[in-house]
Amino acid sequence: MSRGSRVALKVAAWAACLAPFGWLLFRAASNDLTANPISFVTNWLGDWTLRILLASLAMTPLRILFGFSWPVSLRRLLGLFAFFYAALHLSVWLVLDHFFDWHEMGTDIIKRPYITVGLTALALMIPLAATSTAAAIRRLGGKNWQRLHRLAYVIGVAAVLHYLWLAKKANPEPYYYAAVLVVLLVIRAGEWVRRRMARLRADVRGQRGTLGALQRERGVADGS
Repeated sequence: MSRGSRVALKVAAWAACLAPFGWLLFRAASNDLTANPISFVTNWLGDWTLRILLASLAMTPLRILFGFSWPVSLRRLLGLFAFFYAALHLSVWLVLDHFFDWHEMGTDIIKRPYITVGLTALALMIPLAATSTAAAIRRLGGKNWQRLHRLAYVIGVAAVLHYLWLAKKANPEPYYYAAVLVVLLVIRAGEWVRRRMARLRADVRGQRGTLGALQRERGVADGS
C-alpha cells in the first residue's frame, strides 16, 4: 500500500470514529437528546465504545483470513478511539449521573456487577492507551508490548459482559456483539494453534535432520 493510500485510510478511520461524537454534539445543540438525555448519552457512548473496540479487535483476524496488510495500521488508532469513547462514557456516569457522589457510586458498584466489569475494562484500557506510541514499543520491546496488548481481548470480553448484564433480556443486541467477539476469538485461537503446530513440525524436522547428520557421521567413523 502506498503512503498516500495509508494516509487516506487513516483520514477515513478518523472521520468514521469521530462521526458518532459529532452527531451526538449536533443532537445536543439541537436539544434532541430524548426525554432522558443522560441515559441516551450514556448508552450512545457505551454502544460506540463497544463497536469501535470490536472493530479494533477485528483488524488482526482480517489480516489472518484475507492476508490484508492495511488492518494492522488501523489497530492502534481504533483502540485509542475506543478508549476515548469509554472515558466519555464513564465521565457521564461520574459527572452527570452521580455528580461525584462517591458514596452513591460505591453503592452502585457493589449492587451492580455490570458496573464493576465495565470499570475493570476501562482500567485495563489505560496501560494499553499509555503504551500505544512507537516510543513505548521501543522501551518495552516488541514481545513484551505484544504480551501487554493481548489484554485487548480480555477488555473485549469484559465490555461484552458489561453490556449483557446491563441490557434487558428482551434486547438481543448485546448477543450480536457477543457473537462477533466469539468469532474473533475463535479466529485468533485457530491462528495460535496453526502457528504452534507449525513450530512443532519445524522442531521435529530439525531433530530428524540432526539425528540423520549424527547417524551419517557415525557411519563415516565406523567405515574409517
